[in-house]
Amino acid sequence: MTDDRFVLTKEERKAFAELLRQLRGLVAHELQPTDYERVKTYLADAAHTSAMERDVFGLHPLLTSMQTAVIVATEIGVSRAAILGVMLNRLVLSGQVTEPQLRADFGNEVADIIHGLARIDELYAKNPIVESENFRQLLLSFAEDMRVILIVIASRVCVMRQIKDAANDDARRRVAMESSYLYAPLAHKLGLYRLKSELEDLSLKYLEHDAYYHIKEKLNATKRSRDAYIERFIRPVEEKLTAAGLKFHMKGRTKSIHSIWQKMKKQHCEFEGVYDLFAIRVILDSPLDREKQDCWQVFSIVTDMYQPNPKRMRDWLSIPKSNGYESLHITVLGPEGKWVEVQIRTERMDEVAERGLAAHWRYKGVRGGAAAVETWLQGIRSALEAGDDLQLMDQFKMDLQEDEVFVFTPKGDLFKLPQGATVLDFAYAIHTKVGNKCTGGRIGGKIVTLRQVLHSGDQVEIMTHANQVPKQDWLAVAKTGRARAKIRQALKEMAATQAAFAKEELERKFKNRKIDIDEATLMHTMTRLGYRVVTDFYKALAEGDLDVNQVMEAYLMQQRHDRGELAPQTQSAGNYQAPVESTAPVAGRKTDVLVIDQNLRGIDYTLARCCQPVYGDEVFGFLTAGGGIKIHRRDCPNAPALRARYGYRIINAQWAGKGGSQYAITLRIVGQDDLGIVNNITSIISKDERLLLRSISIDSHDGLFSGTLTIMLEDTTRLRQLIQKLEGVRGVKSVTRL
Repeated sequence: MTDDRFVLTKEERKAFAELLRQLRGLVAHELQPTDYERVKTYLADAAHTSAMERDVFGLHPLLTSMQTAVIVATEIGVSRAAILGVMLNRLVLSGQVTEPQLRADFGNEVADIIHGLARIDELYAKNPIVESENFRQLLLSFAEDMRVILIVIASRVCVMRQIKDAANDDARRRVAMESSYLYAPLAHKLGLYRLKSELEDLSLKYLEHDAYYHIKEKLNATKRSRDAYIERFIRPVEEKLTAAGLKFHMKGRTKSIHSIWQKMKKQHCEFEGVYDLFAIRVILDSPLDREKQDCWQVFSIVTDMYQPNPKRMRDWLSIPKSNGYESLHITVLGPEGKWVEVQIRTERMDEVAERGLAAHWRYKGVRGGAAAVETWLQGIRSALEAGDDLQLMDQFKMDLQEDEVFVFTPKGDLFKLPQGATVLDFAYAIHTKVGNKCTGGRIGGKIVTLRQVLHSGDQVEIMTHANQVPKQDWLAVAKTGRARAKIRQALKEMAATQAAFAKEELERKFKNRKIDIDEATLMHTMTRLGYRVVTDFYKALAEGDLDVNQVMEAYLMQQRHDRGELAPQTQSAGNYQAPVESTAPVAGRKTDVLVIDQNLRGIDYTLARCCQPVYGDEVFGFLTAGGGIKIHRRDCPNAPALRARYGYRIINAQWAGKGGSQYAITLRIVGQDDLGIVNNITSIISKDERLLLRSISIDSHDGLFSGTLTIMLEDTTRLRQLIQKLEGVRGVKSVTRL
């Protein structure tokens, strides 16, 4: 009997054969004469074996590889090596073929891409999203070959298109979150705007179901009137452009559902309050040497016809975005007093905007984003050399932000930096040595501090001093990943140097007093003085926070204790910091009440105060900037913001064991202000020995009362029973958990 987890169904085999035919038509011009038959043989053999297990969504890897290859060919359009790499990489993972075999049949370039994809597949083998500790490996794969990034984005789009009806809702939500916080910004960074919009819309569909369908229904309801308005706007413009002898076509493009949702939240308005639901695109068929001239001619014609809004003009013709995006955006006051965005670009620019960086390879000698993205990848490589994984993830996310500022050196050299970048970021962009010695800058002849935020068009001269060194607070000033990585690297080197000097000084003092240093005793002394990390101990010595004589006295005391010369009661507490058990209601840790991430146990965590989770709640872990883990309820009011901004810090957490600890929860009660109602409420709590009332606050107004109760209880079962009893009290209108 065959195992459905591995074998392709009859319908899947049919789809597989159709995809193979489709790919042959799409990439035949890219392949070498023997490529197709070899690939077909490998894939046909794989389709008839049972070596590949379906993923958590029930999707067969062989089929998703072929679907991803179609997306790469149609949406991105990269070379032979990338297409073959996508089609064949699953065969290597399943052990049906070896990497050396494919290297011999298809060449080094194909095998290298398969190797990069294999590294990423290993990260996703156990989970549908990459976990925080594997993030560094993911970035390493990205940094090695840019085509691997493009393929992985296509793979994520493929999965997102097919998981609407998947039974594993938790896995779907996690994949959607990662698509939103990582892959959509990544697609934007590489200029894949169409795929970026699709990832954002699908993420919203799975994470904010009601909001997505509300906007979709509104768009469907207003489509006819919107199309009619676009036609009224376009017709007179077309006449003018045709009269000017320009070759072009125009179209109206409705903004993505995700974009509309973001505007609704930002502007605090309903769907009807979003005025720019669509944009008009003018796409010119212009030769390369006339592109700018023709675009500016269209700009002149449109702004002569309709009043422009100067605050809403964006010129990416003169200075393209770092991902190669070139276009001219203006917002004009159209018929009936409605603001309309008009985007002006050429056929070449439009292809770059739709297909991203890969489209640049078709146009030799054209300014593009390839060099800028290579610089960005170099920044990833640099960031991997310094800093912990969490900081690396933060700065990687920061580097994906879309807005840029264009800044010039006194000689006129152009630098592109993320919006919010400072003089310090600019200094590190020029050179690490310049950044390390930066004391400030001059903008327009005016001296500014290194904290000064830069704006497009600024001409900046960096001021340095030979005695300047990086400071810890510079990490809060720097906004770019490169600057932060270089600052941390310099701080580590300085700390290591300081620690070496401090250690040398300590050893010299011990030698002067003829005291031999025993490493074990010294380590106990550090703990006795409250230092758990050796580098922190030596840093305190170097900075004068800790006196050498104090260390020596503590060392001698510890030495006497280890020899048994001191009775326990004669020990001096000094600065000794004993381990402190948390008073937070997580006493069940010893029996592993909460299991973090991949069934890891014994990990320190605290329960978030914002939502007060108790045993039995659906929860997740959030990795804080300090390295600790906070446990939140799934329905915590802060959860949507945490997922949107810091999705990569979210880790699995679930209750285990039998519980038994007590947890604080807060209830809000509203009801009629009847005589004795408060006594009735407190009586219910006091009668249950397993409930403890910690605080109560009641206010009454106009015959109604509202109040909060903070209660210690064991789990959600006890909580539901309590709420049910309180709701049964005569006069109580509602009981809600805060």
